[in-house]
Amino acid sequence: MRIITLLVTTALLSTTNAVAQDRPVDLDSVLTELRQLRERVDSLEAELNRTRGAPGREEELSELDAIRAAARAAADSAQPARAGEPEAFVDRSRNLNRLNPEISVTGDVRAVVVSPGPQADNIDLREFEFSFQSALDPFASTKIFLSFEDGEIDLEEAYAYWTGLPGNLRLDFGRMRQQIGELNRWHQHALPETEYPLVISTYFGEEGLIGNGVGLYWLAPTSGNFSTHEFWAQVTLGENEVLFEDSDRLSILGHLNNFFQLNRSTFFQLGGTALYGKNPSRSVETSVFGGDFRITWQPPDRAMRRSFTLRGEGYAVRKRVLGFGDTRLGGFVSAQYQLGRQLFAGLRYDVVEPLFGPEDPERILVPHLQWWQSEWVYLKAEWQHRSTPANLGLRETDDRFVLQVVWAIGPHKHETY
Repeated sequence: MRIITLLVTTALLSTTNAVAQDRPVDLDSVLTELRQLRERVDSLEAELNRTRGAPGREEELSELDAIRAAARAAADSAQPARAGEPEAFVDRSRNLNRLNPEISVTGDVRAVVVSPGPQADNIDLREFEFSFQSALDPFASTKIFLSFEDGEIDLEEAYAYWTGLPGNLRLDFGRMRQQIGELNRWHQHALPETEYPLVISTYFGEEGLIGNGVGLYWLAPTSGNFSTHEFWAQVTLGENEVLFEDSDRLSILGHLNNFFQLNRSTFFQLGGTALYGKNPSRSVETSVFGGDFRITWQPPDRAMRRSFTLRGEGYAVRKRVLGFGDTRLGGFVSAQYQLGRQLFAGLRYDVVEPLFGPEDPERILVPHLQWWQSEWVYLKAEWQHRSTPANLGLRETDDRFVLQVVWAIGPHKHETY
């Protein structure tokens, strides 16, 4: 009210000064107008005080404050703020870059020296892999991998998958590296050694087991954080040349994985696989049974500098042609120790019986040393000592020295699968 009085008085004085410039000032009339204005201000103040003190007014104001407090509490409960975290800004604008897939490229080049034998084709541009990955919508995603190898482009994997289905299920549909054992699922450039173990290349082909079909993944509900159990079921065309000789019939695969956290530093994995398929046109029927394990030690306080992994896989394969065929065995065991932040040393031993012929197995010993220059580049030096059966019970040996360089660009660095 004091401000109102001051403004009115100022306006009146300004008017009076303006009028005084035109005619003589009538002091009595000015005083009369000031008295009237003062009385008007006093009546306004009295009316305001009377309104504030009216019965029920304070109750109305307190009720309004209560409604406002309840609205604020409801808003806070709908979007709770986390203590210690700043409020995040959410951009609702449309961005076409979000519709583009994530693209990565991996290069895999080797230099090879063979003994004994003439040195030829010592540089091997083995593979350049192109990876395309993206979310299709809120319910499905896709992964597509193209490989450029030996002057040809090959579709290694291309599948869509749905996660978050009822019952902890995931559905895959397309072309995929099949879930048999552990290392068959890995891409070649990400393997612990430069090549797949001998048992995989002998029984499933040089590229491993790949199939076109549908896969179902189930994660078993468990209590606690010390064990996890998962199951894969895959139905694919039996196009594998080694197992089914390019069959047009379906093959069925089941894989069970069990994970156990033994302590803060040690992790244990145990799996089992069964595979069955046939090719009636060539009278071929094949069944595969396998087991795999992995033990990893990685102390949390030295996780970046010390770790040890021991893994192995073994398979029993029975391929019957015209009703004849024996069960053959093969497997491998490997170990890898981390010497420092960037340096790893490993050793793998394979023994595999051929699918047909004498049961005399082929063996290979593969020590290697791997150095990670960075997340994007690593180099690997490897020695392969192979022993194969020859005539009259004799064996032949050969050695290969391999230097491998692998680099990657894009968001997915040396993805295993």
